[in-house]
This record gives sequence, C-alpha cells and structure tokens, in this order.
Amino acid sequence: MKLLRVGELKKEIPAVLDKENKIRNLSNYIEDFNPNTLNINTINKIKDLDFKKLPEIDSKTRIGACIASPGNFFAIGLNYKAHAEETGTKPPELPVVFNKSVHCIVGPNDDVIIPKNSQKLDHEVEIAMVIGKKAKRVSEKDAQDYILGYCICNDISEREWQKEKGGQWVKGKSGDTFGPIGPYLVTKDEIKDIFNLKLTLDLNGKRRQTGNTGLMIFNFNFLISHLSGFITLMPGDIITTGTPPGVGLGMNPPQFLKDGDQMFLKVENLGEQNSKIIKEK
Repeated sequence: MKLLRVGELKKEIPAVLDKENKIRNLSNYIEDFNPNTLNINTINKIKDLDFKKLPEIDSKTRIGACIASPGNFFAIGLNYKAHAEETGTKPPELPVVFNKSVHCIVGPNDDVIIPKNSQKLDHEVEIAMVIGKKAKRVSEKDAQDYILGYCICNDISEREWQKEKGGQWVKGKSGDTFGPIGPYLVTKDEIKDIFNLKLTLDLNGKRRQTGNTGLMIFNFNFLISHLSGFITLMPGDIITTGTPPGVGLGMNPPQFLKDGDQMFLKVENLGEQNSKIIKEK
C-alpha cells in the first residue's frame, strides 16, 4: 500500500492511494499515521478495506509528511562509498549514526527554508525505513519483520553547522524544514527488491545525484540489527539510510543551495518530491 497524509499543515488526514492512483480518505478507520497506529496489525486491517468505497480526495490537495509525530528520527551518514570519498572521508567500518530533530519534518513538496544565518545549505536524497514493531537486539535475518515500510527523505544539511561549529552532526541536520519525507509510506510488500532501487535528485532540472540501494555500505537489514543492539526501536521511528554521491559539498568548488532553487527527488516505487528553496523571512 501507499499511505499518505493530506490536507493543510497540522490538519492532515490519513489516506491511501488506490490501484487507480486515486487518493482515498481513511479518517473513518484510523486517527492518523503516528506511533500509536503505525504498527503491522493496523496496516493489515487497512489492507482488508475496499478502497473504492472510501471517499475520494481531490488530487490537488496538499500532501503532508507521511508520518505524524514520530518518536525518533535516526540517520546514517557516509553509507555510500562514493559519497564518503567526495567529502574527503574514509568509508566507515561501522555505521555513522546521528539524530535529526523530529521537528524538522515537513511534507514532500513543502518549501525548504534557508535560515538567516546559513551559508552552506545542501541536499541529500535518501531512503528512510519506518519501524512497525518494537525492535531490540534483532538479528539481520529477522530485520525485515520489524520494518513497516519505506519512504523518500531529503536529509537537508547545513554543512557549516555540521562540520565547523563543533559537537555532533545533529546541529547541521535539524533546522526547520530540514526533513522532507514522503509523499508515501510504502509498505514493504509493495517493493519487489528493496536492495535494488534507483534514487535520484535533480537541481534546477539538472541531475545532481544518482544512486542505487545495492551500493549501500550497510544495507537495511544490517542497520536494523546494528541499531537495535544499542537502542530499542519503536513503531513509527524513522531511520534514513544515507545518500549517494553528488551533494553540493562534494563539488569543486562546493555549490550550495540558494534562494529560488528547485529540487526534484525520485525513488523507484516510493514516489517523487518537488521542493523549492526560499530564504527565511
């Protein structure tokens, strides 16, 4: 299934995309897609519904973030060898783990804001996993049992804050609007091969990033096993899994996002994002 949330900001309602790509209202059956409802049992109940009998929603309605109020927003850094190399960093022997603030999350087509004190804003097309049940010390072979689905994430990063201001990466990864996710939370049964998905990002109509999940240093199953060995993962938690090469930081000279830029992200089976960069007022 392709699950989504639609409506005005902070007034979104849960919905599902039917086989004809029509948006259907789920609000009579589920309050929202949040940590209280995002579990495998609830998803199975939604699957049993006759989507054609659900009210149709206008396709022009704003699409919000596909998850409301997640408990955690984890991220993996330097998870593609070529991306690590373009930033002048040795590929890691174990996953680089950091947090993004859950308050940075916005919809897939919402504007991304350049903060007033920002000089080096950058893009990162990624695939995020969403946890479907409590995961603690999970083995790699069982990892998929704990994943509810996947979505696109643009891990917006302020490189000066991330690399030149001391401390951990979280400062450069958590500004307002630094976490566009969606449009859809795609349940794992909809994806033929999660280990072979193409992901791309275009900036102002020109291809910047191209990658494939088969090139990840640490795959989805390893990441679930690794993280759950240290941290108990809960339903609704988001884990975004790293970006392929082509970020602005890796260019010579570096090229960062500016007012008016347009980003277009696409991932096989997961949909598209289209965000405009605007200066903070």
